[in-house]
Amino acid sequence: MDETYRKLLKKQQYYPFGNNSAVKICTWTKKSLQDQGVCYKEKFYGIRSHRCCQMTPDVQYCQNACIFCWRNLEGSEKTGKNMQVDDPAFVIEESITGHNHLLNGYPGNSKVNKKKYRESQEPMHFAISLSGEPTMYPKLAELVTELHEKKKSTFIVTNGLLPDQLRMLEKKKALPTQLYISLDAPNKELFFKIDRCAVKDGWERLMESFDVLNALQDKTRTAVRITLIKGMNMVHPEQYAQLLERANATYVEVKAYMHVGSSRERLDITAMPYHEEVKAFAAEICTHCDYTFIDEQKSSRVVLLMKEDRKDRIMQF
Repeated sequence: MDETYRKLLKKQQYYPFGNNSAVKICTWTKKSLQDQGVCYKEKFYGIRSHRCCQMTPDVQYCQNACIFCWRNLEGSEKTGKNMQVDDPAFVIEESITGHNHLLNGYPGNSKVNKKKYRESQEPMHFAISLSGEPTMYPKLAELVTELHEKKKSTFIVTNGLLPDQLRMLEKKKALPTQLYISLDAPNKELFFKIDRCAVKDGWERLMESFDVLNALQDKTRTAVRITLIKGMNMVHPEQYAQLLERANATYVEVKAYMHVGSSRERLDITAMPYHEEVKAFAAEICTHCDYTFIDEQKSSRVVLLMKEDRKDRIMQF
């Protein structure tokens, strides 16, 4: 990344390192350290917020320019042709170094839970979702493999535009602990309006990735995340239902767009639905498919849908 972009990331409290990598402390990590609440992933899945590392091996590469994205889209590149790839071992080491560096001042805060802080210095959960599209990183399988060898859990959130990369993760036995695909529209027309995809066959690729996700049911934990934008994509619940049945993910998260970061330059605060509106729309989706309401976290404006509440939903680490 060029120096101007690197300085911008630092200003936004990222810890950029190497050629294209970065780490940033999640708001919920900060809250958890002060016993002020936890991320919905802790409530839904057992992922401990104070031990979660939010990072990326390709901070500036993504084929989409989603209208609701809180990331800074300046300097974002649509292809990985010029990507200078960071080594997976280096990415892991520097992610932990950067994570700890950004938390360096926390012991001086009297509100911080000291036991949690000590534990936070060895993150156990790696959310490969900070910025950029992780499947564009050519050494993603090696990164996941190394993290698993270190007994870390991995969450990958992808836009689903590179289905062959998902197949590659399976082929190399490098599937993440939980694999997410984002779904931001119920149909092709709204997909291009909202995700502003640079790939002409982007919708078809997403559908192919849903088929891949369906085939991975017995091999890893799978999820679809729907981000709802009031006045834009809270329509056609029956179409969402059809897509969810096609993907057949174990988990479906229906979540409100949050009016934060750079998204405030593109959307008004009125585009952020209330929790009850999210819950009501999720209920409409459920009337058209086999998914049902399982759990919720009002502070995150998110609900969890499943076909049945499995006993292994809460992971043990």
